[in-house]
Amino acid sequence: MKKSESAVVSFNIGERLMQMKGVQGAYQQIASRKWQIVLVALAFLLGRAVILESLMSFAVAYFAVVYYMRRDVAFLSGLAIVLGSTLALQPAPLWIALELLVVYLLFRGLQAFEKVTISRVPLIVFISVILVQLFHAFIGNTLDWYNLMMVFVEAGLAFVLTLVFIHALPVITLARKSAKLKNEEMICVMILLACIMTGTVGWIVQGISVEHVLSRYMLLVFAMAGGAPLGATVGVVAGLILSLADYSAVLQIGVLAFAGLLAGLLREGGKMGASFGLLLGSSILTIYVGSQDQMFTSVWESSFAVLLLLLTPKVLIQSISKYVPGTIENNKSHYEYAKHIRNATAARVLHFSDMFKGLSNSFYPNYTLEKEQNHEEQISHFMEAVANESCAGCHRQKVCWGDKLLQTRKMMNEMMSSMEASEGRVKDVPKAWQTHCVHVPEVQLAMKHQYELHMVNYKWQRQLHELKGLVADQLLGVSQVMEDLSQEIKREGQALHIQEEQIKEAVEALGLSIHSIDIVSLEMGNVEIEIQHSFEQGFEECRKIIAPLLSEILGENITVRSESPVATHSELQRAIFMSAKQYEVDIGVAGVAKGGDLLSGDSFSMMELDNGKFAVAISDGMGNGERARQESSAALTILQQLLQSGMNEQLAVKSVNSILLLRSPEEIYATVDLAIIDLYCANTTFLKIGSTPSFIKRGNEVIPIIASNLPIGIIQEIDVDFVHMQLMPGDLLIMMSDGIYDAPGYAVNKELWMKRVISELRSNDPQQIADSLLETVVRFHDGVINDDMTVLVTRLDRYVPQWATFKWPGISKIERKKSVS
Repeated sequence: MKKSESAVVSFNIGERLMQMKGVQGAYQQIASRKWQIVLVALAFLLGRAVILESLMSFAVAYFAVVYYMRRDVAFLSGLAIVLGSTLALQPAPLWIALELLVVYLLFRGLQAFEKVTISRVPLIVFISVILVQLFHAFIGNTLDWYNLMMVFVEAGLAFVLTLVFIHALPVITLARKSAKLKNEEMICVMILLACIMTGTVGWIVQGISVEHVLSRYMLLVFAMAGGAPLGATVGVVAGLILSLADYSAVLQIGVLAFAGLLAGLLREGGKMGASFGLLLGSSILTIYVGSQDQMFTSVWESSFAVLLLLLTPKVLIQSISKYVPGTIENNKSHYEYAKHIRNATAARVLHFSDMFKGLSNSFYPNYTLEKEQNHEEQISHFMEAVANESCAGCHRQKVCWGDKLLQTRKMMNEMMSSMEASEGRVKDVPKAWQTHCVHVPEVQLAMKHQYELHMVNYKWQRQLHELKGLVADQLLGVSQVMEDLSQEIKREGQALHIQEEQIKEAVEALGLSIHSIDIVSLEMGNVEIEIQHSFEQGFEECRKIIAPLLSEILGENITVRSESPVATHSELQRAIFMSAKQYEVDIGVAGVAKGGDLLSGDSFSMMELDNGKFAVAISDGMGNGERARQESSAALTILQQLLQSGMNEQLAVKSVNSILLLRSPEEIYATVDLAIIDLYCANTTFLKIGSTPSFIKRGNEVIPIIASNLPIGIIQEIDVDFVHMQLMPGDLLIMMSDGIYDAPGYAVNKELWMKRVISELRSNDPQQIADSLLETVVRFHDGVINDDMTVLVTRLDRYVPQWATFKWPGISKIERKKSVS
């Protein structure tokens, strides 16, 4: 008995599970075909739609668009249209079916010639309506001028509706992925929805018109999604189309337009606020132009529309808001799309960075291993070539290279080493070799010939290694730049439209009107904000008002980096606001060429880098005159370009060295003295390549900066000495070429002499200090200029904004993250 009961229970549970699985499967099928169901339902309603008592242009236009875009539901849509026309107030299923058949035949005919395009669909609809309606008028013997005109009116209306449905249908079915809709496309969507509601004309339940309830419900949804402008527009469009379908509904144009306006204005109060606006707007006009019964009916219709709105999920309204330009949801959707594109771009750039890094690693030669392998290979190849050239016809070949192989190889190694030490010259032959070999002169001649070939081969191999090193350095530099670019692309990872609105409201609270604002970055110390305005010239509102205001609400000093006219609007100006740096530099330069000539071999450069750093550099070319000037100028120009591209300092200097090595086969070199100052924290990095010491004057103290290495352009592998120092406000950085530093000669301690001269300077102006140092050196040599002389003086000062911050009542600080990811 218990077994039978348990069997029955298990059977019931299994049956219920099967039922649940069946329900779940049916639900999944419905969900997968939801848009097919929607399209067929729309086809039924549009099949019922009639305007001006006899025009049924909606059906054929809708069928043509569905046949072109969704051929999988075209047959069901056609059946639904015919069924809807059968239940219309003025049924005409036969003629609607004929129009659909003509559309189908025209499509099939054009498909045979592969001429079906979206631009031809309205023309197909126009021709089909003309043919069927002319045939209808002809067999009905009603072909007069009025009916002929109505035929062309219906065909023209169908043509226009086809264009409307082409734009609106992808939006309704969410087939369009982009959230950027034009105003014309929004109007097309409204017209489509109004046409669908026209299919409900004549449906009355307990005195309540279904078309009025649906039109007001649609009005509420769009008013909630887009505000007053969209609500009023939907009211006008819906009222106009409904009035064409029902002459008694002309009053609905004003009622829906006014109600949509009030609902949109009160949407900040949520669904209840928009509902109150609808009830208020519809009641006021109904009381003014209608009877008491009409007023109560209108209130009930509005109440049912409000009930539908309350049952509408918030997600649906937000989805519609994404397509309405200017809404927060629309801005968010644009931002999400831009974020996706930015992340994808950053990933691609990072992928290319890894690729270039891998290529760089493959180009880097392992010199130690290659030299050992090459040495062994060269010895073997050398001995084999000498043996083939001098020992091929010797009768003792088998003895020397057979029984006495080890002794022969040892003596050959000694001869080769002796020849390498004497750079190819043949010295005295050892006695052991003379007793061992019977063809000494021939062997010596072969060894000399093979050594010359070996040196040529070695020269080209060295050149190849240098080229590999240059390519590897450049690829690694490109990889680093692209990696930094990838991080820069991904850096801005949060929506900033809320902060943009806060800044715009703060600026407008001061009585200033700006055209647009775009926040590029809000990262602490790296703020970048772009504002377009139309202020009059001469008042400097950006520098005197907006920048101090941004400094107050952002909590850091903001300055105007640049102002320029907008290319597309001549009356607008674009102002870019940036984080103010904590420090600024003032520079003085003085120099003179050897013997008082016009062209000096020294070059100097001052450059502002994009990462908030400032670089100053001096380069001294080999010798004097134009050639030295070319080399020093080339070194600084290439270095400046590499640094401004974002390349690492050490790698940039090595790249310049490789390029100078390959520029000319002659021995050409240039010194580089580079200082990179971080204007946010005053941390300074010095790179010295064969240059003279630099000095920092801090009050009465003089601090030397010394590094010892060769100039660039001499050897492939150079040592780059980095010296890091923290500068202080008021510090003077003095950089000079060897013409200044070597002025006292070798009999004097040049470093002590220069420190004494610098300490005796009482001026704080960089240009005066540069001129004084140059004058001191020239006077020291009684006016004789023995070498090119250049001195570069940089003073570091704390930055003080010209216009400080100010507080304004009601304006609060903006919340932001210190780092954006």
